[in-house]
Amino acid sequence: MHQRQKPSAPEHTSDPAADGGALSMSHNDSRSLLNFSQLVLSAGQIKPSPGLKHSKITYFEVEILDVQSKKQICIVDKVPPASTVLDVKHKFHKACPQWYPSRVGLQLERNGPFLKDSINIQSLAVSSIITLYFTDLGQQVGWTTFFLTEYTGPLLIYLLFYIRLSTIYDQVESRKNFRHPVVHLACFCHCLHYIRHLLETLFVHKFSEGHTPLKNMIKGCAFYWGFTSWIAYYINHPRYTPPSFGHRQVSYAALAFLMCEAGNHFINVALAHQTNSGNKTCFPSPTYNPFTWLFLLVSCPNYTYEVHDFLLLICKGLGLGLVSQ
Repeated sequence: MHQRQKPSAPEHTSDPAADGGALSMSHNDSRSLLNFSQLVLSAGQIKPSPGLKHSKITYFEVEILDVQSKKQICIVDKVPPASTVLDVKHKFHKACPQWYPSRVGLQLERNGPFLKDSINIQSLAVSSIITLYFTDLGQQVGWTTFFLTEYTGPLLIYLLFYIRLSTIYDQVESRKNFRHPVVHLACFCHCLHYIRHLLETLFVHKFSEGHTPLKNMIKGCAFYWGFTSWIAYYINHPRYTPPSFGHRQVSYAALAFLMCEAGNHFINVALAHQTNSGNKTCFPSPTYNPFTWLFLLVSCPNYTYEVHDFLLLICKGLGLGLVSQ
């Protein structure tokens, strides 16, 4: 009889390919872990995010005292280190509205110079409290307003004399006496001179953002307006007589006047386009333009041309005999 044999346990056969794959995966994991560890070590300590880092900013307090009485006017607090003197003036204006920034003069010492608006406030600090002395500079005007007012007056004043207002001249004499052609030429040259000044003020000259006291504008206007009234009164007078040397004097003076006007313009253009090298200003040098050759003799030829303009205008218009008696 045959005995039933017990089923034997299934035999486990090893697959060489599977074993090799498992070893390869474990080896790759180890290499990846090693590479990650080296990356962390090379990166160094992990820095906290900028949002978690609290930076401490030191603010200044600016104490403003009256330069005469040394009494405290106000304290400008929480002034950042990057602020300028102009920023302090604006904060001071908020505390004291009667003094606008251009009217405020600040000094580090009572007898010291006024601080420029561009100076950094941190450069003045010895401690967290900065003491500055205040001076009221008076009512201020901008440079563009200054020159426009100074040059517009002579242009209008001369025309008032040219039309011979009844409040200035006797109307009977004005209608009786004939105007010499040089009177019209003098009016043209005078108007040309100040129209050029006005146009250069608007389109050529480069003014700073600073200001000047109102009294300076009054002084300048008094000179220009007064001088214009003086020469305009005699040139446009009904009893005016032509220059002593006649047509030759008028022609030469008119030609020289126009040349000086051209020279003045070219010099102003050259000065407006001068270059700055760091903190040094490089003045223009003579070029192929003959009107700039005067730079070889003087540093600002525009004033030389300006003086000759007035002298030639007087020579052409007034001559040697002003008003016949």
